Amino acid sequence: MKIPLEEAIPYRLLALLVLAVFYGIYLVKQWRQKRRGIQTMQIGRGKDAQTHTVETLMGIATVGIIPAQLLSIAFGWSHLPANARFTGFCVGLLGDLIFLISVLCMRDSWRAGISENDRTKLVTDGIYAFSRNPAFLGFDLQYIGVLLMYCNLLTGMFTVFAIVMLHLQILLEEHYLTATFGREYLDYRHRVFRYLGRRKGKK
Repeated sequence: MKIPLEEAIPYRLLALLVLAVFYGIYLVKQWRQKRRGIQTMQIGRGKDAQTHTVETLMGIATVGIIPAQLLSIAFGWSHLPANARFTGFCVGLLGDLIFLISVLCMRDSWRAGISENDRTKLVTDGIYAFSRNPAFLGFDLQYIGVLLMYCNLLTGMFTVFAIVMLHLQILLEEHYLTATFGREYLDYRHRVFRYLGRRKGKK
């Protein structure tokens, strides 16, 4: 009896590939900015209590999900059929691609956390013409992709936690960008959706 192609796929290797590509992009970008004298990591640095709390929890969520994902992969904790797992691989790769394009388009304005001291440029071109938060969208798709590949309670809880905290971080950043860029950001916010899409007729 022949084994269906989707069941014969080495999902452990593919899941590790999704993670390696994603975090490889993150670390290489951080390293390149450090060489240029740019402090990428701005999470929880000298901010008001609400921002500090949200960013700290976001940091815990985005770091804590990694061992949860790796444990799930190592022990093969998966409760979904093969076709869902293959879909997860495709979603995870899409997240990698969107994240890569977003950090390339952001160039030296990319930061992890709200940067209150660095004056960065408001990026609205490239992929940012279709999503105000493509990097966060990339994070979410990577998390969902791995969850579909290795769906279990542990990874599920961390995935929900991470996605919720990333969304709260987005809301904080929207307040900061409004205060910093004023009408320029409000116009951009009016024509481009938070996660994906733009209003018709808006340029």
